[in-house]
Amino acid sequence: MTTGGDNQSSSYFILIGIPGLEDVQVWISLPVFSMYLITLLANFSVLLTIKAEESLHQPMYLFLSMLLLTDLVQSNATLPKMLLIFWFNLQEISSEGCLVQMFFIHSFSIMGSSILLAMAFDRYVAICQPLRYSTILTNPLITKIGVTVVIRGTLLIFPLPFLIRRLPFCRSHMIEHTYCEHMSVAKLACADIRINIVYGLAVIMFVDIVDIMGITVSYLKIVIAVFNLPSREARHKVGSTCVSHICVILLAYIPALFSFLTQRFGGNIASSTQMIISSLYLIVPPMLNPIIYGIKTKEIQRNILKLFCPQKSRFH
Repeated sequence: MTTGGDNQSSSYFILIGIPGLEDVQVWISLPVFSMYLITLLANFSVLLTIKAEESLHQPMYLFLSMLLLTDLVQSNATLPKMLLIFWFNLQEISSEGCLVQMFFIHSFSIMGSSILLAMAFDRYVAICQPLRYSTILTNPLITKIGVTVVIRGTLLIFPLPFLIRRLPFCRSHMIEHTYCEHMSVAKLACADIRINIVYGLAVIMFVDIVDIMGITVSYLKIVIAVFNLPSREARHKVGSTCVSHICVILLAYIPALFSFLTQRFGGNIASSTQMIISSLYLIVPPMLNPIIYGIKTKEIQRNILKLFCPQKSRFH
């Protein structure tokens, strides 16, 4: 990587944070830090609850554990550096550190999407094939799905750091972002970045189209199965088991799609607005996912209470 006019290697980038809002970033850091603490507390609480309670060692909760782990990795890859920028103006990041952060953020984003697809499959089997649930979703299959999720996310994003490393950065090394997002870094290069653009679009389109289509097909079959149930009470009971997952899906894909569109086609949208949207996409879902499942799933509520307030749980 190069910077300046002397074509020498650059060992760092500068993350400027939110363009135009540098003077108020310390105030922005307060809700960001609060959300980060909630994210850590909520995710670890649910993960510890699932680990400690044997009755929760079921496919649905194992997939939820995978999702929460990807959320934690994404949050910890992004938020500590973001807060250092907001609090202490520590904007410098090494080129290697930038590429590592980029890899973790993008690869675990794909892993999260893959897990949402697996969770949709889990709900489809539970509702449409209930008698075969335990024989289809066995522990070996869940392990294979988990390994496939990791391999998929890793292989698809693995080329990105190398596509960045090949570029010369002779104009600027100041990234107008709170983290090392692929296109935000590539746009600084004084070379043709069409390969980066095409590969980035191809990965996003491939992942989103495959996963959204799979989730849609699963839920169409679930809706048909629910409407074929004999009583309204049965339909309500079965449908309510999908509410948490549907909320998490909407929370994941709507901000991600909005962030993707504004990054590439939002020429009329202020850069500060684009950066805030992109940052919230990595902050809000990891915070709300465990809360949504904790509120909507009585088994998790009951076992969290048992884990942290054992005396109170005796009276429930």
